[in-house]
Amino acid sequence: MRRIVNAAGYSIAGLRHAMQAEAALRQELFACLVLIPLAVLLPVPAIERLLLVLSMLLVVLTEFLNSAVEAAIDRISLERHPLSGQAKDLGSAAVAVALLMSALCWAVIGGPVAMRWLS
Repeated sequence: MRRIVNAAGYSIAGLRHAMQAEAALRQELFACLVLIPLAVLLPVPAIERLLLVLSMLLVVLTEFLNSAVEAAIDRISLERHPLSGQAKDLGSAAVAVALLMSALCWAVIGGPVAMRWLS
């Protein structure tokens, strides 16, 4: 039980740090605050609703991992090195792919609903 309590504390500390230090994460969490309730309200099947929510959470998850990679690289050395740059660039690319995946989910699932509402 103690291990679970410790793990929860570490997770909360990580979330708190990310909220203070990572502007991109704050923006993505704000998007979640808007889009996840919207996903719940959309008249779509449950599996599609789940895809919309999970696609948003995937973006947040990827941003956390990207931030962790960047912190580890910076901890090792602040001096410029091609492999450090490559690691950071790959983390950024992963976030971009997650954002693209989420945008595609919202376009394919939410797009037709929005078009019906607008017409």
